[in-house]
Amino acid sequence: MIDYIIWNPSDTALRIGHFALHWYSLCWLLGLASAYLIVKDLYKHQKVKDELFDPLFIYCFVGILVGARLGHCLFYQPDVFLSSWKHFIEIFVPIEFLPQGGWEFTGFRGLASHGGTIGLMIALWLYVRRTKMNIWQVLDNIAIATPLTAFFIRMGNLMNSEIIGRVTDVPWAFIFEQVDTYPRHPGQLYEAIAYLILFFIGIWLYRKQPQRVGTGFYFGLCLTYIFTARFFIEFTKEVQESFEASLPLDMGQLLSLPFIALGVFCIMRAKKVTKRNC
Repeated sequence: MIDYIIWNPSDTALRIGHFALHWYSLCWLLGLASAYLIVKDLYKHQKVKDELFDPLFIYCFVGILVGARLGHCLFYQPDVFLSSWKHFIEIFVPIEFLPQGGWEFTGFRGLASHGGTIGLMIALWLYVRRTKMNIWQVLDNIAIATPLTAFFIRMGNLMNSEIIGRVTDVPWAFIFEQVDTYPRHPGQLYEAIAYLILFFIGIWLYRKQPQRVGTGFYFGLCLTYIFTARFFIEFTKEVQESFEASLPLDMGQLLSLPFIALGVFCIMRAKKVTKRNC
């Protein structure tokens, strides 16, 4: 008899009186804080002025949050959030209107990584317009830190027992008791491990070749690796929305393809830039 991993953690990491800090929120905070510290250190190593770094965090935070929220609502549940003005308001405000009247605070339930990536790119473009920095330098620095943030976010999904995998009999399967009693692939954990490996690869490459920052290499590597990993790991996941069952690939895979193509383009561009500078 295989002893699967029984998974049923509390969604609350810390409670003080009426205040509760949920694991998902904590993981988001850890992910953003780690990216902040890493990029700050990279800027310092590259002798970028402090005043150019200061607004970066605000741009990234707003871009990721807005993009991830819109991505989930428009890519995965447009039939819900565009069906009435109340649901439309729920896109932007962390509340849920109750059927019997009134509302309750729920936080933002539903954030899509593809939307967050698009939001981040738009935010960085606006940041570059303001600071006049080299956009490729900014993108490469963010790309070195991003995998660690992605690792923490997927760990938050694991703690929430969400984005679950398909039923399986592998010995490391999780039984997500908040969902059902079937052993399933821990797809969130697969992604988290893949992203953590990429983070260490990026740091190792940067220490060996810091001069590649500004060519777009690290940005291209980040996009290609993350979304290729995401594409294949999706095969172990349950579809998130019913309409995906009729598609040849699920929504996560379809949205990954253009990011993979963009990543490969950036890597090829970086090679040409490096040769030209040699």
